[in-house]
Amino acid sequence: MGMGFRLVEPRFLPPLDGGFRPAVLSNHAFRDEVGVSGVGVPLVLGLERSDGSVSRFETQVFAEGHPRAEANLVYAERLLKFLLWQCGGWKVYVGGPRSIAAYIRRCYAPDGVRAFDHHFMAEKVYQKPFTVVHCAPEEVPPEQERERALGRHLDGCRIGFDLGASDLKISAVVDGEAIYSDEIVWEPSGQSDSQYHYDIIVAAIRTAAAKMARVDAIGGSSAGVYVDNRPMVASLFRGIPAERFEQVRTMFLRMRDEMGVPLEVVNDGEVTALAGSMSLGDNGVLGIALGSSEAGGYVTMSGSITGWLNELAFAPVDYSPEAAVDEWSGDRGCGASYLSQQCVFRLAPKAGISIPEGVPNAEKLKFVQRKLEAGHEGAIKIWQSVGVYMGYAIAHYADFYDLKHVLILGRCTSGKGGSIIREGANVVLRAEFPALAARINVQLPDEESRRVGQSIAAASLPTIR
Repeated sequence: MGMGFRLVEPRFLPPLDGGFRPAVLSNHAFRDEVGVSGVGVPLVLGLERSDGSVSRFETQVFAEGHPRAEANLVYAERLLKFLLWQCGGWKVYVGGPRSIAAYIRRCYAPDGVRAFDHHFMAEKVYQKPFTVVHCAPEEVPPEQERERALGRHLDGCRIGFDLGASDLKISAVVDGEAIYSDEIVWEPSGQSDSQYHYDIIVAAIRTAAAKMARVDAIGGSSAGVYVDNRPMVASLFRGIPAERFEQVRTMFLRMRDEMGVPLEVVNDGEVTALAGSMSLGDNGVLGIALGSSEAGGYVTMSGSITGWLNELAFAPVDYSPEAAVDEWSGDRGCGASYLSQQCVFRLAPKAGISIPEGVPNAEKLKFVQRKLEAGHEGAIKIWQSVGVYMGYAIAHYADFYDLKHVLILGRCTSGKGGSIIREGANVVLRAEFPALAARINVQLPDEESRRVGQSIAAASLPTIR
């Protein structure tokens, strides 16, 4: 980290990662230090999106010229990194010390250390030049969040699908009940021709359609950023060259025309949170899916979704200078390396487990999960480590989201793994963050709803006209 920013060793260390330094502890320690100094000044970060909505985060930092002012830089940069992937934005307002704005501008320049984030937000998501504006705290635009209702339509004969990086789940749903579900193994991310994706998804839809008298609507969830049923960017389509990406953008619109019924596709994290909200009959739900990557989704206290990205895979949770490097963004300590199958593969060698080469990632994960079910000590330590990561990550997320429930699901939670992660997270929360433990319910759906709840919730997305 450097620059005088202090890292805090957690009370609970993951059994296979003694270097873990949770973001939440360092952030809280920094805020406490500023508070005790009595000379803190406001820092307001504002993030504007293309629809004009604005998210704000308000905190305190050391004043310019203070002996500890250098520590502001790492604190503010990591905060912004989180907010960019939580909320999204093409224009960032830095209301506070000029040195912070200058540092952020350098980091998030087209050739800066956060070039990935710059180009992702500018070109792929918002299609506007990424801009950092320095101003006084009171000049940051007021918060303007836009919420909308999502799904919960269970009438009629519906098809729901969930597109994962290693399998595609499909369900036929009649009046809210899944009468047919299947999982189809595929390898989407390495494909350079979008016809591969189109053909497999349509074949799955037609298989589900054959199980019902008719099809009234189709809903889908998929990793990535979706705007009006158009994937702006998604890891499933990483193999498609940029010059042919327009075929991907129109893919689901073409499917809708081919099937002749309403079709809605949204980010899988939002559907995860929606599935949780529907099964719990409550709101304020953060869904965290531990799959090939980490997917996040949020249902607000009023039961709506926001226009946020909730791409927690890229949001930092570990501030250690030795933290795992994310293969896509090149940044350290991001959620995908800690709360997904990537973490299982990363920790396996430390656990004395040699994963077979040349097989799909879904098979690699199942290989380690079979060892877990058989009581392999190293495999148990992998999932215990994930549980510790999860506890500190939830506390970190609670600084940014208003939460009553955290729903953890995805293929890494199948079998014994899910309860080990949940119990580990609860141990951390009860000991380190008792106030949060008292108000946040960490939920693990049952195995059946864990596997197909997502596609039922996805099926509920469209309104039948």
